[in-house]
Amino acid sequence: MSALNDTPVETLSFEAARDELVTVVAELEQGAPTLEQSLALWERGEALAARCEEWLLGAKRRLDAARAAASDSPERAES
Repeated sequence: MSALNDTPVETLSFEAARDELVTVVAELEQGAPTLEQSLALWERGEALAARCEEWLLGAKRRLDAARAAASDSPERAES
């Protein structure tokens, strides 16, 4: 059984990409039957890790923007 999924990585939510990445890593650790399958798993894993990083960077940007907006608000200046 292979963890490879046909769903385009760029459409996955953070949670879906993370969960599939965990499955891919576990399968790689067990050893795929062929070199070609190992390479396909590795490539999918790299794409999934990049997708997770995109989500995390986006979340960080949103938090930074929210913090900046909160520190610039008039109510904060009056405190």
